[in-house]
Amino acid sequence: MSAAIERWRARAATLGAMGSLAKAIIAVRFRPLPQWRSTVGLAEGRSDPAEARHHARVIERAAWRLPLASKCLEQAVALSWRLRRAGLVHDVVLAARPSDQRAGADALHAWVDAQGEIVLGALPGPWIEVARLPLADCSTKVME
Repeated sequence: MSAAIERWRARAATLGAMGSLAKAIIAVRFRPLPQWRSTVGLAEGRSDPAEARHHARVIERAAWRLPLASKCLEQAVALSWRLRRAGLVHDVVLAARPSDQRAGADALHAWVDAQGEIVLGALPGPWIEVARLPLADCSTKVME
């Protein structure tokens, strides 16, 4: 395939991701969690961390180009929707810093985990998992 076709495909993917990200911003900011939590994460499907990383890069490009600022949870939701459409197993993880380390703007965080690999939202810890969507086992564990 020619380089020009590849560039147009990348642009089209970014444009589609911008739409998903805009929808995720609306869902996260204006709807309560119970209304959209069942739409994120996928427990059964195929495993392909490389493809999940590709989708994550597309979401990151879209976030950079979107005129609205998006937060980690909104980006994680948008990526989750893309991964669900692709049938890729993944979790959306919601976490908080331990209580003695909650000074600052990054006390809460979200990321996407594809079969044990964080494909979007990797930040140094420690983090205490609050929820892992889809809801299966919400046992509390500290992520370093």
